[in-house]
Amino acid sequence: MAIAEVGPGEPLAGPWRARARREVADELIGRCAEALVGVVAVDGRSGAGKTTVAAALAEALRASAVLHTDDFAWHHSFFGWTELLRGVLADARAGRAVSYRPPAWDARGRPGAIEVPAGTRIVIVEGVGAGRRELCDHLDALVWVQSDFAEAERRGIARDGGDAHAEAFWHEWMAEEIPFLLADRPWERADVVVDGTSGPQRTHLLTAPQLPT
Repeated sequence: MAIAEVGPGEPLAGPWRARARREVADELIGRCAEALVGVVAVDGRSGAGKTTVAAALAEALRASAVLHTDDFAWHHSFFGWTELLRGVLADARAGRAVSYRPPAWDARGRPGAIEVPAGTRIVIVEGVGAGRRELCDHLDALVWVQSDFAEAERRGIARDGGDAHAEAFWHEWMAEEIPFLLADRPWERADVVVDGTSGPQRTHLLTAPQLPT
């Protein structure tokens, strides 16, 4: 499916071209070359396909770990989790293994932890706001996943159950996401732009040049 309309303030990317996942991964590795442990943000709107793109990149990147901003935001704040993620990234970038439980996980008895295993060379952070300006000092590369605005809404509501509750939550989230992204404009700092609406192919990604500022 082609991207027909993007979200507020965001220019439509193009021209798109198919690039091998390995080629895109090598470009990102190059941008992380000076870091002990590199950090790649995969940002985009809700329903854009960020998790799918992050998983595709993780398959191509050696010794990588994927962190999801939704795990930091869980019963905490839609977008007020910067300091939680910053602490994890500081430890990971120093080469330390991470096993972190956000405060809400302890308060609500959620099992498990957010983990970065020892020996990780690339950390991929995916989620809305993963490439936010406040985290730039901890990021080596930023991938913006562009999506069709209407299709992202359809996907997001379906992902969350497709019922009235899911639709209500979507609009609650959008009331914060749209002004957040419009103010932060992470697409302007992207090193790679990926078409999330078409989705990753088995061996390729559709990418475009950096978006204009």
